Order: sequence, then C-alpha cells, then structure tokens
Amino acid sequence: MNSPASLVDELMAQLQGAPLQQMAQQLGTSPAQAQDAVGAALPLLLGTLWRNAAQPQGAMDLFSALQRDHSGSGPDLGGLLGSLLGGGSGAGGIAGQPDGAAILGHIFGSHQQRAEAGLGEATGLGAGAGQLLQMLAPIVMSFLAQRMGSGGMDAGGLGQVLGQEQARVQQQGGLGGGLLGRLLDQD
Repeated sequence: MNSPASLVDELMAQLQGAPLQQMAQQLGTSPAQAQDAVGAALPLLLGTLWRNAAQPQGAMDLFSALQRDHSGSGPDLGGLLGSLLGGGSGAGGIAGQPDGAAILGHIFGSHQQRAEAGLGEATGLGAGAGQLLQMLAPIVMSFLAQRMGSGGMDAGGLGQVLGQEQARVQQQGGLGGGLLGRLLDQD
C-alpha cells in the first residue's frame, strides 16, 4: 500500500486557488509568497500539535478540544475558509467561529512569539506571520476534527497520525521542517 498523502499535502490542496489568494490579499503579499509561507506554517502547526499530543494527557486533551470545539457543529472546511478569509478580521472575530489567536495560545503556549518571529523571518512576512498563523490555526483544527471523525480515530490514533506527520516533515526538511526543528530544539 502506498503511503497516504501527508496532512500538509492534503491541507495545501484544499487551500489552492481562492483561499490562498484571499490569504495573500489579507497579508498584503503575492499568492506565491503566501503559498510558500503556508507551506512553512502548516508543518510548524502540525508538528507543534504533535509535540503537545506526545505529552502526558496531551493527545487526550487535543482529542477532547477537537471534539468539543471543532467537529460537527460548525461549518465544513470550505465554509470555515470562506468565513475566516472573507470575514475580515483574520483573528477569529467572526461570531461563532474559532478564535485563531486563542488556538495559537493553546498550540504554542509560551513559544508563540518565537514561532511567529521565526516564520516571519524565514518567509519574509515579518509581523504578518502571526496573522497567517491565526488564519491557519482554526483551519488546521477543523481539518483534524474532520479527519478524526471520518477515520473513527481515538486520542491514540490522533497522536499516531500527528507523529507520522512530524516524522515526515522532519525527514523532508525544507523551510517548515527547519522551523519546526528550531522550535522543538529550544524546549
């Protein structure tokens, strides 16, 4: 059996076209730069989620958060993309939608500023990296909740999927893998 597409690849495929163009507009950059930045930010987010899930009780906490806040009751990923990207604030200020800034606080904890600064420096987005991460955080969480629901995953399965993704990112290297490695190495 061939290895399944990576989570990053699946997410990038869903963001192609209008979503990436909207992100680029909100960030004030070109679609190509936005695509490169998203390509670096997704491994950073997913790898940090893996690190959190690898902690005692971490996978169960993430699993619970995905069930509670990101599955079933909200819009599908396409609806979420439209509301987050078309809705203006980018910081999750849309009524009933997840707050990207709050999600980032949970994902990165005390390392959030370092993650944003590293992504901003590596991608040329500067301070726009924080805005990009705020746009992507609810999208990643919704995507994981959908994967969890469609795959009948439990907390252990979620941790395993994130671990496989983190290993793939580290093996592939590149900008996302390098950023993730630097963030994880500084813990």
